[in-house]
Amino acid sequence: MSSELVLLLVVGAAGFYMAWNIGANDVANAMGTSVGSRALTLKSALLIAAVFELSGSVLVGSHVTETVQKGIVEPTVFAADPRLYVYGMVAALLASAVWLHAATALGLPVSTTHAIVGAVAGFGIYAGGFEALHWDKMGQIVASWFTSPILGGLMGFLLFRLVAKTILDTPNPVQRARHLAPGFVFLTVFVIVLASIYKGLKNLKLDLGLGQALLYSGLSGLLASLLSIYFIFRYLRGKEHTQISDQYAAVERIFRYLQIMSAASVAFAHGANDVANAIGPVAGVVGTLRTGSLATSAQVPFWLLLLGGVGIVVGLATYGYKVINTIGTKITELTPTRGFSAELATSITILVGSRLGLPISTTHVLVGSVVGVGFARGIAALNLRILRGIFSSWVLTVPLSALLAVVFFVVLKAIFP
Repeated sequence: MSSELVLLLVVGAAGFYMAWNIGANDVANAMGTSVGSRALTLKSALLIAAVFELSGSVLVGSHVTETVQKGIVEPTVFAADPRLYVYGMVAALLASAVWLHAATALGLPVSTTHAIVGAVAGFGIYAGGFEALHWDKMGQIVASWFTSPILGGLMGFLLFRLVAKTILDTPNPVQRARHLAPGFVFLTVFVIVLASIYKGLKNLKLDLGLGQALLYSGLSGLLASLLSIYFIFRYLRGKEHTQISDQYAAVERIFRYLQIMSAASVAFAHGANDVANAIGPVAGVVGTLRTGSLATSAQVPFWLLLLGGVGIVVGLATYGYKVINTIGTKITELTPTRGFSAELATSITILVGSRLGLPISTTHVLVGSVVGVGFARGIAALNLRILRGIFSSWVLTVPLSALLAVVFFVVLKAIFP
């Protein structure tokens, strides 16, 4: 068996292992709010993740893959010896996957984007010096690490305050929900459809302009809103909610379905953005080994997007429960209204980042959104001890992934001629 074939098998296995860990850690973050609020059972969350993660990976995932593959390390630095680039990308996959596996075992929600970017930067500096890195792109990525949780937190705070002010904090929450919930349905569907179709579905050759995207998104939101009026009327017909606690329960049940829609949006957004963390390095290795020279521009094949999407879903199904518990129950108490606000805020932030080609962190966005929703009820609603542990794990992710990548890089150079 040739060394090229062995390397292809190794990188394929490493890519799937990385995708598995993304599912176990990052997708658990995305679905944890739904399970924690009891809007979805674990089995239902797995089904939604399977459908929408795969859809996001296959239909939109190629955009961010290009950034991870070429936007961090300058491939031409390794032109004299393309094998160094191959070893580095395999080392980056193994390093980030091992760190994610360890963090998931401890129930720590860490950023897979941080892990892969840190690993790629680590081998790049070790093998090619500081000039091997695209520092302008690294600066944009680092900036997104700070802006993601802030924007997610602000969006989550504002969305939940809107729900609370217009529905929950009124004398008759059920009556207000009857009138206003269709508007939230419109907003949810409008955002999901707009983010999905506006120059997003390249693999389906559907490249719509902004005007067309706004039109189709508006029509989709309007149709969903009209349908929700009928279903809300049927649900509330003939029921009396004399106690305020009964009214809150009825409102939360209405928003349970909204949260399911927003959970689907988060799953789609996560597949679109984070599949790149698993298949970006694989695409670079496959292109380089196929041509014998550095593949600075390579088409991401369908099977590779599918491999990443399947790996993500399998990871969530087999090992995602640990981080689901942390996100869903330990940061703050979640209900469907709170979970809906956090998830819709997350989907907006992630999909915008995906369309810009920036590998933003789902973990940072979602935790920021959950914190924003919790903070809307006061600082006492947050578990600061858990948050300190989460933030500490974020700080450790980049340097540890970089160090592990250097170790794997040296080992691979010693094993392969």
